[in-house]
Amino acid sequence: MTKKWLLLTLATTCLVSTVVHFDANAQQQNKEKYRNKANDPVAKLPYYKKLRWADGLFRAGSYFNAAEYYQQLLQEQERNPYLTYQLAECYWFTRDYVPSAKYYHDAYALAPKIYPEAEFKEAMMLKMQGQYDASIATFNKFIADNPKTFKKLKKRALREIEGCNMAMNSVKDPVPANVVNAGPNVNSAYTESAPYPLGDTALLFSTMNQNAVVEYDKKKRDEYMSRFMVSHKQYRVAQVDSFQWPIKFQDGQFNNPKVHVGNGAYSPGGDRFYFTRCAEGDSMSVTCKIYVSKFEKAKWSDPEMLGEGINEEGSNTQPYVAKVGKKEVLFFSSNRKLQSRGGYDIWYSVIDPRNGAYRRPQNAGKQINTDGDEITPYYDSRVNKLYFASNGWVTMGGFDIFSADGGPSRYTNLSNLGYPINTSADELYYIKDPVGKPDAYVVSNRIGSIALKNPTCCDDIWRIQYEPRLLAMGKVINRATNKPVNEVVVKMVDEQGNQKTYNSTDGNFAFNATRGHSYVLTGDKAHYTTTRATVNTMDVKRTDPDDTVMLTIYMDTIGIDPNFRVSNIYYDFNKASLRAESVASLDSLVSFMKDNSSLSVEIYAFADSKGTDAYNKELSQRRSQSVLEYLEKNGIASNRMIAKGFGEKMPAAPNTVNGKDNPSGRQANRRTVLRIVQEDPNRRVIFNSSKPGTLGEQEKNLSINQDANEDETEQPDSESDMGKPGSRVNKEKNP
Repeated sequence: MTKKWLLLTLATTCLVSTVVHFDANAQQQNKEKYRNKANDPVAKLPYYKKLRWADGLFRAGSYFNAAEYYQQLLQEQERNPYLTYQLAECYWFTRDYVPSAKYYHDAYALAPKIYPEAEFKEAMMLKMQGQYDASIATFNKFIADNPKTFKKLKKRALREIEGCNMAMNSVKDPVPANVVNAGPNVNSAYTESAPYPLGDTALLFSTMNQNAVVEYDKKKRDEYMSRFMVSHKQYRVAQVDSFQWPIKFQDGQFNNPKVHVGNGAYSPGGDRFYFTRCAEGDSMSVTCKIYVSKFEKAKWSDPEMLGEGINEEGSNTQPYVAKVGKKEVLFFSSNRKLQSRGGYDIWYSVIDPRNGAYRRPQNAGKQINTDGDEITPYYDSRVNKLYFASNGWVTMGGFDIFSADGGPSRYTNLSNLGYPINTSADELYYIKDPVGKPDAYVVSNRIGSIALKNPTCCDDIWRIQYEPRLLAMGKVINRATNKPVNEVVVKMVDEQGNQKTYNSTDGNFAFNATRGHSYVLTGDKAHYTTTRATVNTMDVKRTDPDDTVMLTIYMDTIGIDPNFRVSNIYYDFNKASLRAESVASLDSLVSFMKDNSSLSVEIYAFADSKGTDAYNKELSQRRSQSVLEYLEKNGIASNRMIAKGFGEKMPAAPNTVNGKDNPSGRQANRRTVLRIVQEDPNRRVIFNSSKPGTLGEQEKNLSINQDANEDETEQPDSESDMGKPGSRVNKEKNP
């Protein structure tokens, strides 16, 4: 028979007992998949014996091995719902989300009455992939398909849908941070856990430090047992936070070749070291207990298992000791039954300052713990916050990192740390640097982790490099009344066209900005136009402090920037293409129309009297069309523009004087007129480029006795208007 390959669980690496199982290295791949499949006696067994073998592996937790044999069996019975469901379960336990979702879908399609919960699990696997829209649809289908059953699971489905929506919003508005893999000198193909920064120069962590398949053998346990390692930071290298090759942690006799060790943490004074030892039991189950070693007489004492109710039944792990006010408190995670809220909870014990005794552990309470699992506590005494991982609150994927103010027994302001700290995968073990501007570490199986089997099977340590928190805050003001504009949408667009929106009920707004961008902010409300405000973060450095920029966006019911005008649009003789000097004027129009999406423009082109009427009209039409195409190319929708050519009609100046050719007059007649209008039935003209003055000046002088019967889309202006000085639109015509 095939040999038994090493089974790993999160508890095996001192993360969480029985929470997530994975077999991090079941079989070698391709040629070595079965150590030569032709020689694998299990592969040659008849169907039912091979099925018993596969089921036995599954019950033992050897999910990778079990999956291989279920795959072989499924080739014999392609529509067997049991095999399909078991495969889905194997892939779930090995955190291989893509095939797991597929097989849950197939199992439900084959036998919906036998495996109704497969639909819920498919939705979970879609969520863990980050396929949030598909996950929401599948959760809703699960709820609809089970109107009278699965009450508790449907309640959870609603929570998972909430998590999907939260995740999509968080990805659109990420936390200002970069999350980078700590690299191959720290991470291996097996799981790394429990990062603990030693000042700003080194990192203590737990690892098996294996990149090749490990074969389970009780006689060779020391080859795969988790152990403490230390990696120092590299300096004078291009990559920030890169680490040297790790070495064994030699302080005290903490590493033990017979058990898994991890979760190291010093007491606030540095004179005690807490950690966990996790022993393998039957069927390779793992139980963790908390130990402490004291620094006495210039050396570390032999580790002692904590009593006083700390290590009760079940698994007790992940100790962290911190000052909470004047108290020294031991936090830890435990799956004990008494006073539990369900699964793993965060517990705490106050340490008696007189004799160092541990008071009776208390549950951290319903502000922290749920009926799911809460694990990996870390308390930051500088800001009085508890950080922990949970899959029982609203999450972006599986486990997310949360924070809460207060402690040790009462907490407020529970908060999900958001993307990119949290992702659709699992995040655990958040911890900040102890000195300086606090960056942080997190453990995650997100895409990009070093993995031996599938992309998300195994956890790596990731470095969180916080960016300065840059806020763009301000108000939207009605320029005429100097009062806030209510019920307005504020838009912030970067140089690449990426847009964020803020629905403001009172005119106030706030946006998170990031380094290396140039932003334009505008308001959007019916019957209003807007000015713009700008924020530039191109020169901000990662080490710079947080900053807030206060802005004011002015809006006006007349829809103008009073200083706006469009002028100097030129063509070469007998051509319709725009000249270079025309671009700047048109670019100002592009910006104005982008900022004010409720406005449209009418483009009217004219020519002098040379040539036939038909030719001049065709030439002027091509010229107006060239302006329209330029605006459209730069992001203005074509349905907001009208292009008309009028030939030599309504000259702005005489083409001849005393029977002689008048070159300056002809130049004035080769023109284009731009009129900005509102998109309403009356199409009120806000700005006419043929008239003198800015938008504000023109608005003051709008004629209230304008001929109501004039068809403005066909007759741009009277001849006297077209001839007024101040027209800056030059268009040309041809013979």
